[in-house]
Amino acid sequence: MKKILILGSGAGGTMVANNLRKKLSPKQWEVTIIDNDEIHHYQPGWLFIPFDVYTPEDCQKPKRDFIPEGVNFILDEVVGLDKENRTVEGKKDKYDYDWLIIASGCGIEPEEVEGMKEDYYKNIHDFYTLEGAIALREKMKYFDKGRVVLNIAELPYKCPVAPIEYIFMADWFFAEKGVRQDVEIELVTPMAGAFSKPIASSILGEIAIEKNIRVTPNFDIAQVNVEEKTIESHKGEKVDYDLLVAIPPNFGANFLEGSGLEDPLRFVETDHFTLRAKNADNIYVVGDATNVPASKAGAVAHYQSETVVENIIREIDGQEPKGAFDGHATCFICSGYEKAFLIDFNYEYEPLPGKFPFPGIGPFSLLGDSYLNYWGKMMFKWVYWNMMLKGVELPLEDQLTLAGKLRHSPVTA
Repeated sequence: MKKILILGSGAGGTMVANNLRKKLSPKQWEVTIIDNDEIHHYQPGWLFIPFDVYTPEDCQKPKRDFIPEGVNFILDEVVGLDKENRTVEGKKDKYDYDWLIIASGCGIEPEEVEGMKEDYYKNIHDFYTLEGAIALREKMKYFDKGRVVLNIAELPYKCPVAPIEYIFMADWFFAEKGVRQDVEIELVTPMAGAFSKPIASSILGEIAIEKNIRVTPNFDIAQVNVEEKTIESHKGEKVDYDLLVAIPPNFGANFLEGSGLEDPLRFVETDHFTLRAKNADNIYVVGDATNVPASKAGAVAHYQSETVVENIIREIDGQEPKGAFDGHATCFICSGYEKAFLIDFNYEYEPLPGKFPFPGIGPFSLLGDSYLNYWGKMMFKWVYWNMMLKGVELPLEDQLTLAGKLRHSPVTA
């Protein structure tokens, strides 16, 4: 019997497992997931825990609830990968494979920024872990005066819209508490503006100005000075804070170190369109573990999973893989006061105004905030738990469609 091994059962790995099991004979193909955690985390929900929109319990369910019958689940921590001999080493056992899907995600490493760990979970917090989101909630509960600074250390990082969402939600949160006039909010970013795509960056930057939120661009953090409560750039620029909400450097899984598959940040060198690992045969990559220049987000993993499954089956059938993944990303951006923006873009085209998912009908508006968009964001959690993870077909095109969008200018134009 042939073996397909999936490393990780987050969004990408779980969706791939569900779709592979539907399309490959269980008599011919054994599908196995290896993961070191029994709990599946709804990571987009972590952002909302500090604002008491979601509880930690809202964002956690057993992983086995989403793994289909006929797929093995092994609880083990992967510590090594031998691409030449097609084996994976865990702490408990060694596993061989015919095909490998790397879906191991990525995580934050605050120790990569000098001084950041010295005051972590005191005056420095994150919402990129469950523990961090819970600690930030406790910090924000009684924060009523001072400077809140959100800093992005470097690119890439998970969920590129999350920093803008946080500062917009913070504006709303402190206004609801009646202390907004006493709280300064600032986004400090290495990008040229509020977002990586020019049109969206301009629109979101204007909204930040309207909300009295400062955006400090082109800031390349070098260190955190805990005693004086400042972050300092490599150029010597300083920004002071009372509460620092950090997005530390993101790295791929530790077991990829020395595998011959990884880039300097331990993301897997991946073909941008086929999602096949560049430096090995019979290996595909999905989700945050890739180094493709697409957003690291659940919707993107959904789009990628379709390409990965299709291409594995094509190769099994003796065909060349298709370069079907176009970098498609769809992201809601909560703007506070029960409103949200929606953006839809890919490698070639940046976010454009229009309607989504049905051209001219919507019901969601692109690059405009609305109450309906906000409830679309809230509804996404139900869709995630009940449809997306289980491989249920969604009314979404895997590739970006320009139908219904109001401007058809590619990024390079």
